[in-house]
Amino acid sequence: MRRGRRNSQSDEAEVDMTPMLDIVFIMLIFFIVTATFLDETGIDLTQPPPPPETEVPPNSPPAITVYVDARNQCAVDGRSTTCDRVTLAVERLLADKPGASVILRMDEGAQHKILVELKDGLDTNGLPTKIEIIRGT
Repeated sequence: MRRGRRNSQSDEAEVDMTPMLDIVFIMLIFFIVTATFLDETGIDLTQPPPPPETEVPPNSPPAITVYVDARNQCAVDGRSTTCDRVTLAVERLLADKPGASVILRMDEGAQHKILVELKDGLDTNGLPTKIEIIRGT
């Protein structure tokens, strides 16, 4: 008896992968086209342009300066006054200089309590201020 070899080609089933690859590529293209990409915003880290050469613009309103020295004595535009009456003195000067800004200059040796009281009193009356701390000599 002769043993015959079976035809190996007829027993093994072949699967054609071409249609499946076509479907995969079509799905890939579909998902790429329909995907929503997030537009994430970041922090702008560009530096602002340098300030102009002149410090004070020619048409700037005058400033009212309130100074408190290291001995806790107050002065408004160079005139001594008690710290309780600073707000009244500033309001009086604002009548002469409408639109003037208020600069609150404090010596670093002055009491913090006076700074808070002056700032609160000026803010309560609608007078926004800029605070500067001056190092004593």
